[in-house]
Amino acid sequence: MSKVTSWALAFGLAPLLLRAQIPPAVIPAGVGVNIHFVTGHETDLDLIADGGFRFIRMDFPWDEIERTRGNYDWSAYDQLTANLEKRGLRAIYILDYKNALYEAQVSAHRAVGEPVPEEYTASPRHPESVAAFAKWAAESARHFQGRRIIWEIYNEPNGNFWRPQPDVGEYTTLALATAKAIREAEPSATIIAPAMSTFDWKFLEPFLKSGVLQYLDAVSVHPYRPPNKPPETTEPEYKRLRELIEASAPESKRPGKIAILSGEWGYASNRKGVTLETQAAFAARQQLTDLLYGVPLSIWYDWKNDGTDPDDGEQNFGTVTSELKPKPAFAALRNLTRELNGYSLQERLGGLDTNDFVLVFTKEGKERKIAAWTLVRPHLVTLHVAGPELSLELGPLPQYVAVK
Repeated sequence: MSKVTSWALAFGLAPLLLRAQIPPAVIPAGVGVNIHFVTGHETDLDLIADGGFRFIRMDFPWDEIERTRGNYDWSAYDQLTANLEKRGLRAIYILDYKNALYEAQVSAHRAVGEPVPEEYTASPRHPESVAAFAKWAAESARHFQGRRIIWEIYNEPNGNFWRPQPDVGEYTTLALATAKAIREAEPSATIIAPAMSTFDWKFLEPFLKSGVLQYLDAVSVHPYRPPNKPPETTEPEYKRLRELIEASAPESKRPGKIAILSGEWGYASNRKGVTLETQAAFAARQQLTDLLYGVPLSIWYDWKNDGTDPDDGEQNFGTVTSELKPKPAFAALRNLTRELNGYSLQERLGGLDTNDFVLVFTKEGKERKIAAWTLVRPHLVTLHVAGPELSLELGPLPQYVAVK
């Protein structure tokens, strides 16, 4: 077994996958995609299911559900949840962001070089709004009880989504109150947090040490990185995060009983981003390397392009165009989910250059396939898997080969 795989297995990760709501590390159970719609869009959902995705991740905005104090309208999400279930899809609903019924307008923090701050409703940061957010979240979990939804507490609180400016203390107070309220209202609910943008250790460490892990089933992160850093570069960061979780978790949740989930992450195919072909290769490799590093659920950002401007990165993260025309990334993910349907990762084959990845998958302990690619120029390798030697030319896009 490769040492890259061994650290992920050393913490006994397998038992946590037995939880009903955390998907097992079997393709395509944890393959997901972000969406930006609620009602309608059934053609989108048909294509998502056809692509082999099994999860969607979508905002679940507080101010759209609680429009008057204490009254909740879940009707739009009742429709979305039913439409997902028809297609064998599950949801991560993001409990976010603010509500003008409980917080005032503030001048929100903006990054250097961005426009002058505008007025926004503050994030829930005072006792009344924190209590109201937690109550709404708990009632939502109760309303959707038994629907196998994963509830995520907020989105990227270490960035501009937390207003007026990021504050780990404020967010942690909200997360603790919300997780506790959900757990009391619906003990079997699946709760994850903090949907951290990148691996922000100054934010993550105090959050993990706060005691919140006693309520969480998983820690969610968004491992975004520049175009010149491929998915395989996440290994040391996932390893450090796993060590921090184990050091901070209560004894009853060690070892390996709190999963790490990749809740949002992608590469844009704009002119200054990656090519369409590289985006396709990275989309497949993101899923494969997340499994290699002990991450059972991986959400690709985004389902479809947000526009048609080839220079705008934000408009080019999709697996399909804004008109739902499949991009190479869609084809790569569909091919992965079909070729490895029902397969689980066994090991990374050793004895190769560190830039070459050959992952061995098994299905029901009998059938075996390899997924193979390289980080460098295409080249021929000789593989020693059980049976005769196999010569294979590795390239950037994973290929799948049945072996004895």
